[in-house]
Amino acid sequence: MKEIQAPAKYDLGPADFTIFLAGSIEMGTAEQWQKRVLEEFEGYDVHVFNPRRDDWDSSWEQRASNPDFREQVEWELQALEDSNLIVFYFSPGTKSPITLLELGLFAHENIFVCCPDGYWRKGNVEIVMSWYRRSGVVKGRSGRLFDDLDVMLDHIKDYISDRRIK
Repeated sequence: MKEIQAPAKYDLGPADFTIFLAGSIEMGTAEQWQKRVLEEFEGYDVHVFNPRRDDWDSSWEQRASNPDFREQVEWELQALEDSNLIVFYFSPGTKSPITLLELGLFAHENIFVCCPDGYWRKGNVEIVMSWYRRSGVVKGRSGRLFDDLDVMLDHIKDYISDRRIK
């Protein structure tokens, strides 16, 4: 497993399998679930895009005119586009509006979503996931909704193993 943390440049080949970690980051509120996912995929031949970065400066003005903020958002959008699989986690007790936005933008892709009880818009996430599965946009093992992070990670491992990536 190779972690690619925002806003690092990357050059991947067509055979490289990539996972994007989309989900709650709210500093001081959200659990560091990304660390748990990274640990689970040690030993797997995957590249993991992680938007949570060690050098994030919370004083950055979140405006398009701010070059640091723009770089972060554009990196995330590009990495989402470049991913083979997107993993969403909605941490209980957070709002995570950007994660909701990303789910809306990428719900038709290969995704796995974990939304435990306690997330303030769990009903919205459930309905979106149900609608995409029912409409036939999402097929197969991806497009699944889980209440538990560990259960979702087991399903992702099966998904990766089906593609003979380990």
